Amino acid sequence: MGFKVETGLYAGRLEDAAAAAVRAEELGYDGLNTAETSHDSFLPLVIAAEHTSRISIGTSVAIAFPRSPMVTAMIAWDLQRYSKGRFILGLGTQVKGHNQRRFSVPWSPPAPRIKEYIESLKAIWRSFQTGEKLDYVGEHYSFTLMTPNFNPGPIDHPHVPVHMAAVNEHNARVAGEVADGIKLHGFNTMKYTRDVILPQVMKGLEKSGRTRDQFEVCGGGFLATGKTWSDVEQAAQEVRRQISFYGSTRTYQNVFDHHGWGDTTAKLHEMSLQNKWAEMPSVIPDEMLEEFAVLAPWDKVADAAKERYGGIADRIGFSAAIKSPEDEDAVKTIIKQLQA
Repeated sequence: MGFKVETGLYAGRLEDAAAAAVRAEELGYDGLNTAETSHDSFLPLVIAAEHTSRISIGTSVAIAFPRSPMVTAMIAWDLQRYSKGRFILGLGTQVKGHNQRRFSVPWSPPAPRIKEYIESLKAIWRSFQTGEKLDYVGEHYSFTLMTPNFNPGPIDHPHVPVHMAAVNEHNARVAGEVADGIKLHGFNTMKYTRDVILPQVMKGLEKSGRTRDQFEVCGGGFLATGKTWSDVEQAAQEVRRQISFYGSTRTYQNVFDHHGWGDTTAKLHEMSLQNKWAEMPSVIPDEMLEEFAVLAPWDKVADAAKERYGGIADRIGFSAAIKSPEDEDAVKTIIKQLQA
């Protein structure tokens, strides 16, 4: 059984979103995702939904805590209706520093809070769909008012899948308990996934009375690919940069620790404070790079991805630069091989 293959809608400019979405669907992708880094993750998906008919669209991820669950529920409901059931809501908690200093929102342990966030989303959506009294009361969120004037009403596809990003074991367990899927961070290895993440997901699924086939595992690591090995080596340098960037954040140290590389976090963090971003990738050795990333040219990348993610991931990301008709044919072939 193959993977569902997704790509990113890197639409920094909204005017580019339509063409990028159409292109992704033409290439045969199953899913199209938007990140929330320097731009809003929801706005491009309205355009993507308008200009496509088959491909799933989703946030990967929208940052949860700066938005009230009611705000997120309304946006998701409209996108689900407009896309005719193709929307997947990907949520992430982000780290403490960004919540407090970039978004100016209070911080508390994220696992209990995101659990209530997703539970309250589902309660709000039930109220939208059935008109039942909204009555969700938790420690972090309470929603007890929904009058007809503010209820958008039922839609044809009322189940909005929620995929939750997780790096630590607490969030992984919550994902298994209340979400429809987990988005594995790029800063992740298969050893960490097998030993730490998946066992916690299974505990959550057991608590919710569900089985693994009722849950999607998405992603799992970085990808460095290209037409030739020279292209792969060039792409690998960008992967080193990403590993060094995420590795400088102490919240993600668990992944390094699991491999015995815990001192790398302190080194990268200190370099980041000294603004030595350009030098940080040199701290990432080949051994570490190979644990975090699939490294393969186009003619080998499908087999390499299947070897690494087979039996673990249901959805994986794949993107490639297309510069000619021959490149387009090659990419379409790779996508089909991954799906097969």
